This record gives sequence, C-alpha cells and structure tokens, in this order.
Amino acid sequence: MQRPIQFRDPDLDTSGDIIGFYPREFYTFDNFSSFQVDYKGRRWATSEHAYQATHFFETAPELAEQIYNARSAHEAFSIAKTNADKAPDDWNEIKVEVMYEICKLKLVQNPYVKHKLELSGNLDIIEDSPKDDFWGWGANRDGRNELGKIWMRLRKELRANQLN
Repeated sequence: MQRPIQFRDPDLDTSGDIIGFYPREFYTFDNFSSFQVDYKGRRWATSEHAYQATHFFETAPELAEQIYNARSAHEAFSIAKTNADKAPDDWNEIKVEVMYEICKLKLVQNPYVKHKLELSGNLDIIEDSPKDDFWGWGANRDGRNELGKIWMRLRKELRANQLN
C-alpha cells in the first residue's frame, strides 16, 4: 500500500515564529539545490543558473555570462527576472522543454539525484511553492506543477531505461 504524500515535514515548525531553513527530504529536485550541471559546454553552479541563462543565450549573451557568474541561484533568478524583457519572443513556448533538458542533465550527471528520484516511488512529485502556480502548485494548490511533471516524466523514463 502506498503511503499518502507528505507535502510538508510535520517535524518542522511552520508557525511563523521562527525563520526555518532546514531543507526537506526531496529538495534535490529544486533548481536552487546545490548540484552542478554541465550544459551547453559549461559547468553551471545549479540548474537554476543554467535555466535562467538560457533566456539570454541568443538575445543578450552578456546577461547569460552575468548569470553564469552569479554567486547563488537566487542571484541568477533575480538577474533573469529583472531582464525578462530581453528573453526571446518564443520563451513561453520553449521554457518547459528547456527545463526538461536541464533537469534531465542534472539527473544523469548526479548519482544522488538519481537515487532520490528512485526513492520517490510512485508518489506525485509536487513543487510545493505557494508563490509559483506555473512551475509549482501555487497558493491555492491548484497550479500547473510543471516542474513536478518534469520530474515524474524523468522518473518514468529512468524506469524504462530511456535516458541517455
């Protein structure tokens, strides 16, 4: 019997009385987690760095370089968001496939990520951000969860030996 998915660690204090920063069990799937990714001929500090830089490879290479050199995934995210107007016109049409490719590389290049994906069983994988209803499920828990879908697709491909 499959146990119900646990979206928040019940042992963590979520009262708002403290600033909690202890990562949860499957934080490895988060783009901000500290797993390097070799992508487009470079080693990126995180998958977030690689994803955000991809916005600008063709339209503003100097921003891609700035993101490459960002000291944190948060800084990479901030640079991209500040310059969103410089992304290619078709970004919204290609961004899910770009994210899939980067997550796939993160998976095949990092044995621990593969191990964690194998441990996920058959449970739904949810990017449980209350702020993002595209990549995650958003404040109302009814968002698209595109990042979770990518990880479930990769899990299915991993089990079918379809990853190269």
